[in-house]
Amino acid sequence: MRIAMVSEHASPLATLGGEDAGGQNVHVAALAAALGRRGHQVRVYTRRDDPDLPRSVVFARGVRVVHVDAGPPEHVPKDDLLPHIPALADGIAADWRTWAPDVVHGHFWMSGVAALAAAKASSPSPVVLQTFHALGVVKRRHQGAADTSPPEREWLEPEVGRSADRVIATCSDEAFELKKLGVPQERISVIPCGVDVEHFQPDGPVAERSARPRVLVVGRMVPRKGVGTVIEALSMLDTDAELVIVGGGAPPGGSDPELDRLAGLAERFGVSDRVQLRGQLPQAELPPIYRSADVVVCAPWYEPFGIVPLEAMACGRPVVASGVGGLIDTVVHGRTGLHVPPRDAGAVADAIAELLADPARGARLGAAGRRRVVSGYAWERVAADTERAYAATMADAAAPDARSLEVRR
Repeated sequence: MRIAMVSEHASPLATLGGEDAGGQNVHVAALAAALGRRGHQVRVYTRRDDPDLPRSVVFARGVRVVHVDAGPPEHVPKDDLLPHIPALADGIAADWRTWAPDVVHGHFWMSGVAALAAAKASSPSPVVLQTFHALGVVKRRHQGAADTSPPEREWLEPEVGRSADRVIATCSDEAFELKKLGVPQERISVIPCGVDVEHFQPDGPVAERSARPRVLVVGRMVPRKGVGTVIEALSMLDTDAELVIVGGGAPPGGSDPELDRLAGLAERFGVSDRVQLRGQLPQAELPPIYRSADVVVCAPWYEPFGIVPLEAMACGRPVVASGVGGLIDTVVHGRTGLHVPPRDAGAVADAIAELLADPARGARLGAAGRRRVVSGYAWERVAADTERAYAATMADAAAPDARSLEVRR
């Protein structure tokens, strides 16, 4: 089938770890590539954010990334993109005049707005599926006044959910939130994000480390990821464990204010000598750094899904994770890691101490995590489930036409 993906701010080609580049980029890139390997033609539409980008780029077998002119050809924070969404929809619809998709899959709420508008302007109109990756109602609940989403999100996002032919939730908690927003249960499918189980695996090179126990945090450096909580937890440990933090746009003193804030917290809690701020690392260097860790901590205030725990478990590492959002599904308490309440440094410290005190248990949890990821979260499995959701949605859309023909006969 011909599959159009719309990902307005999260290009598969983007560098990971920046403020607006993270899990969604990985998800779109890996899902598109896996669908391409399954024989489908995929086009990923994203906003041009650099004047030197070509019109389109071959990304993987069967996959092409198309850059659409919508607003200035420069980086624009995702929460400022709404005024440019009509132009994005127009550019996508124009491309469909010569490449008509069978199915459209919007990623993030503004992409859903563009996908629905482009589909409405096209004939024949393709079915539209939507993955939100994060819900504004949850973001506002946890961030309050710090939420920078445009006010229109409050009503546009639920409208996207109710208008799409199907919504793919990435976890059971999100499916519950969608039902509260008025999305009919029968139009919600739960399909998780995936992980590259060949790239992330227990065997392979291990990053250099000291003799100290190592705690690892990986991800985008924004306050809601809870990295500050982990730094505070480090100061509560009786051991001299070190904390390695991977992610962010620049080393301390550079252009990343969150890394500077975290460096200040480490100094305030008296652990500067045991905290390493590594900044961004290429994807190729992530498995060795995961393998070097005794414990991987993912302690966000909230998390729509969370790819880091999957990567850690794929590498056979035990995980300490906040019991929120998608982490409730992926990390099984007591079997692949430990759950802790969000924003609770004491609970994080206790969980880390528990695992560091019993390396054999940590190894068992890590091995169980690897088995869980391979069986349920490999990208081939996720792509197959997504393909079935596409086919079912197309069949549902065609069913009324079939019934009409039957009546006319």
